[in-house]
Amino acid sequence: MPAPTADAGAYRVLARKYRPQNFAELIGQEAMVRTLSNAIAAGRLAHAFILTGVRGVGKTTTARIIARGLNCIGADGTSGPTVSPCGVCANCVSIAESRHVDVLEMDAASRTGVGDIRDLTDGVRYLPVQARYKVYVLDEVHMLSTAAFNALLKTLEEPPAHVKFIFATTEIRKVPVTVLSRCQRFDLKRVEADRLIDHLGGIITREGLQASAGALALIARAAEGSVRDSLSLLDQAIAHGGGEVTDTVVRDMLGLADRARVFDLYEAVMRGDVPGAIAELRAQYEVGADPLVVLQDMLELTHWLTRLKLVPEAASEPLASELEVTRGRQMADRLAVPQLTRNWQMILKGLGEVRAAPSPLPATEMVLVRLAFAADLPTPGELIRQIQDGRPVETGGRPSGGGGGGARGSTALAGRPAEAIARGHTAAEPGTRPSAEVVQLRPEPALAPMPQDFAAVAALFAARREALLHAALTDDVVPLEARPGFLALALKPRASKNLTRQIAEKLKAWTGADWIVETRSGTGGGAETLGEQQKTAELAEREAALADPAVQAVLNAFPGARISVRPKGLLADAVDDVPLAPAPDDEFGDDADYDTLIPDFTDDGDM
Repeated sequence: MPAPTADAGAYRVLARKYRPQNFAELIGQEAMVRTLSNAIAAGRLAHAFILTGVRGVGKTTTARIIARGLNCIGADGTSGPTVSPCGVCANCVSIAESRHVDVLEMDAASRTGVGDIRDLTDGVRYLPVQARYKVYVLDEVHMLSTAAFNALLKTLEEPPAHVKFIFATTEIRKVPVTVLSRCQRFDLKRVEADRLIDHLGGIITREGLQASAGALALIARAAEGSVRDSLSLLDQAIAHGGGEVTDTVVRDMLGLADRARVFDLYEAVMRGDVPGAIAELRAQYEVGADPLVVLQDMLELTHWLTRLKLVPEAASEPLASELEVTRGRQMADRLAVPQLTRNWQMILKGLGEVRAAPSPLPATEMVLVRLAFAADLPTPGELIRQIQDGRPVETGGRPSGGGGGGARGSTALAGRPAEAIARGHTAAEPGTRPSAEVVQLRPEPALAPMPQDFAAVAALFAARREALLHAALTDDVVPLEARPGFLALALKPRASKNLTRQIAEKLKAWTGADWIVETRSGTGGGAETLGEQQKTAELAEREAALADPAVQAVLNAFPGARISVRPKGLLADAVDDVPLAPAPDDEFGDDADYDTLIPDFTDDGDM
C-alpha cells in the first residue's frame, strides 16, 4: 500500500506562508541590513553572527536569509555573496526548504549537551559539499550548557575559512561573554506599530479578504512588536470571523472590552458611581470580556491619559484611534496627575489581587469600589495646604449610590484609622501608612569619641549593638554622676553583679581611655533611670504635638485617627551624634534602634 502523500494544496498558516525570503521582505530591521550590505560589499564578513531580540521579530528567518545570501550563486551560477539572494539557484531553493546539506540548523533548547556540540565541531573540519560556506545555525543558543559553550569556544575562535556560525537567542544575557566577544552582534528590534499595521494590511489584500483598520490596530497592539505573533493572531481572527476581520471579531477573540466601554467604565469610577461602574463591568462580562483584561485595559487607559496630559504629541501615534484621542483629551483635562498616578498604583495592585482571587469578577468589582471611593480624595499636599491656610479640611464627596453616612474620605478610611506621625511639633501627612526608611550606616571607626554624659554613654552602647548592656544602662541603673572617664551609678536590684566591670571594659575598648565606674547606695533623691527620663520626655513631646493646631486639624478631619510621636528626647539626641557600627549581614535586629529604622508615612495608593 503506497504511503500517503501530503496534499499540495494543504493550507499553510500565514506566519509560514509570508515568511520573508530576502532582506527586502524583512520589515523593521534596516540597521542590520545596512551593516550586512556594507560588510558584503567590502568583503569583510564575520565568521560568527549572533541575533538577539524578542520572540517573533525574525531571528531564525534572518539567519536563513544570511545563509542564502552567503551561498547564493545567482541564476547564472557565477554570483558571489549578496544581500539579495536570487531565490532560484540550487542553493537558495534548498536552503529555503531547509534541506541543504551544508546549512545545518540545530535547536539548542533540545540539544544542550557537550556531546551535541562535539558532533557539530567534528564536522567543521570538512569542506562544504555543495555550497560556498558551511553554515551552522543554532537557535536559542543561550540554552546550551556551560560545558557545551566551552566545547564550542576554540572552534568559534579559530574556525576554518569555509565555516560560518549564526546564533539566535531571546536571552542575550545568558550567553557567556566569551562567546559574545567572538561574534558580530545584531539586536533585532520590535517592529513599530504602524509598520506592522501596513504589513498586515498588505497580507489581507493578497489574501483577498477584508479587515477594518481598527481590527488591524488591535492585533498590532496585542502582538507587541512581534511579526509572527501578529500573523498568528490575524490567522485566528480570519477563522473566528469567517473571513471578515472586524473590530468586534478581534475584541471577542482576545476577550477585550469595547474601547468606548472602557472609557465609560473609567468615567463611572471617576464620578464615584459605584452601582454604574459595577453594572458596566457586569455588562462587559456577559458579552465575553475577561475581568482581568478589563482591569488591564483600565491600567493602559490610565497610562494613556497621563501621556496625553504630559506629552500631548502622543495623540498623533498610529495606534491612537479618534475615540481615544477625543475622549482621552477630555478626560485628561479633568484629572490631575496625582489622581492618575494614584489610580495607576491601585489598579496595578488590584491586578495581582484579581490573579490570585478564586473568582476574578468579584475581585475586580472590589478594585472598582476602591477606585471610586478614592477618586476625589485630596492629595496629601492639598490637605497640608488646606490646614496651613486655615480652611476646613475637605476629604471628598460621597460616591453616588454608595450608601452609608459620612464623606468619601471618612468612608474609605473606615475600619482603618488614618495615622499621622510627629517628631517634636511636626505632623506627617494624614491618610497614609507607615513604611521603613533604612539609613545608610557608616563603618565602625577605630575609636569612638569620648562620651560627655550618661546619655552619650548609653547611646554608644546602642550604636555598638550591645543590646543587653544598653538595656541595663537604660532600665537597671540610676545615673548619679557622669563625666569623661568616670561614671557613678546606683544599681537597681535586678542589675547584674558584673555590670560595672563590663561597662568599664567596653568603654575602654571603644574610647582607648581608662574608665572608672563606681556604684553608690541610694538613688540620689528619687532620681530616675534613663528609660524613665525618656518616657517623661516622650509624654511631654506627645502633649506638645497634640496641642499643635495642624495636628488638631488632622484629628478633626479624620475622626478616630491616632498620633504616633517619634521621641526627640535626651537619648534620641545622643544617638544622633554617635557613629553606628556596621549592620549585621542578615537584617536589623531589636538592637538596631533609633535612627537605624525611621518610621515614615508614604502614600502608595493602598486604601
